[in-house]
Amino acid sequence: MEVRSENNIQVRCDKIPCQLIPRTRLQLLAVCELWHPRLLIGLTNRIPWTSRPPLRNYRSNGFLKVSCNGGLNQMRAAICDMVIVARLLNLTLVVPELDKTSFWADPSDFGDIFDVSHFIDSLRDEVRIIKRLPKKFSRKYGFQAFRMSPVSWSNEKYYLEQILPLFSKHKVVHFNRTDTRLANNGIQLDLQKLRCRVNFQGLKFTPEIETLGYKLVRILQDKGPFLALHLRYEMDMLAFSGCTHGCTVEEAEELKRLRYAYPWWREKEIMSEERRQQGLCPLTPEEATLVLQALGFDKETQIYIASGEIFGSERRLASLRAAFPHIVKKETILDPAELPQFQNHSSQMAALDFMVSVASNTFIPTYYGNMAKVVEGHRRYLGFKRSILPDRKKLVELLDLHQNGTLPWNDFALAVRQVHEKRMGQPFRRRIIPDKPKEEDYFYANPEECLCEGTKCEDLVGPSNSSTLH
Repeated sequence: MEVRSENNIQVRCDKIPCQLIPRTRLQLLAVCELWHPRLLIGLTNRIPWTSRPPLRNYRSNGFLKVSCNGGLNQMRAAICDMVIVARLLNLTLVVPELDKTSFWADPSDFGDIFDVSHFIDSLRDEVRIIKRLPKKFSRKYGFQAFRMSPVSWSNEKYYLEQILPLFSKHKVVHFNRTDTRLANNGIQLDLQKLRCRVNFQGLKFTPEIETLGYKLVRILQDKGPFLALHLRYEMDMLAFSGCTHGCTVEEAEELKRLRYAYPWWREKEIMSEERRQQGLCPLTPEEATLVLQALGFDKETQIYIASGEIFGSERRLASLRAAFPHIVKKETILDPAELPQFQNHSSQMAALDFMVSVASNTFIPTYYGNMAKVVEGHRRYLGFKRSILPDRKKLVELLDLHQNGTLPWNDFALAVRQVHEKRMGQPFRRRIIPDKPKEEDYFYANPEECLCEGTKCEDLVGPSNSSTLH
């Protein structure tokens, strides 16, 4: 099998020479793991740092325990950040706890999704990671760890000056929230690269998930090129965002009740149409249908729906199915006997969708959430694979003009294509907004420090290659 990157480097994943072109070995490993899982047998001896690197010798300043919050991809990014914090502060990291109390109520532990031994061993030359705290620090012996939530978007100075002293006093500090607790920018280069190493090499799914994920990819590829559509038209997203465009009155009330049922969802009374006009709502299935047609996808396009249950079920998918008959999802591709072990475990199901989305010929998310961002970054890392990132604010304007008869189809289609010419996953410099970290580009969507080396980086992600995401 042949893999081609944007800089015309060609690699055969079944016959890899020992002297590799150093775009980086990590990228090559990620590409080949994705397309040729059996490559791992014997490959670790050819790439030195993948074969049990020596333990890093340092005196631990204490134990860091973390409880991740959110869905799979939010937790994935947080795990990477927590490894960086442990590395920066010379801490021993306890294998992270995963969120079991969110909307999805997934009981999965870290080891149910990720390969724990691989996680520990692949990072042992950087961070000491243990499966559990020593007994003397357990509740059974009356020990209470110091619990806290670090300040969001914090830099190295914050952790060195305000967090590190806590370990001298408490020995064990438990971060009970981990989402976006590390700044996107202003972090030293070696730590930024370690973020990528954890994400692209350290966090390997369990053999059970990988086996089924690769099977999904193989089945799709055997039928030709395919598009992964992350159709984020699910109950939790609609309730959280307050977006009810296209819903019945009863459905809108159901979403409102759900929003009030979760006290940590701060916004309660939301003006749906106003939010939609601002580009803050996921595209509806009907809107996604028109956008895909305008982008030039035809009835023969094979589309994999990467999502959970669509709100409104088949009724809301009717127009999409009519326009694109070759729509599939994991439940329709696999034998019914293959999925039960993953069902009722939303993060494990999301891991399967993640693998297919990364492997797809084209990836299109209908909402720019955590999965969309992390998949985008992974696809950039694999050679800037085509990811079409909808400009929802502009699209809503164009969709409304077309649907009220003001904008003819040909003009609508042309406008949609023009809007997305520079939103196809091309290289661009990550946007930095001083004092507004929430509004700047997300590290894991565009880990530019890990995408190129040396002076050619400026050519790859120069100032002319820019984009604004909505």
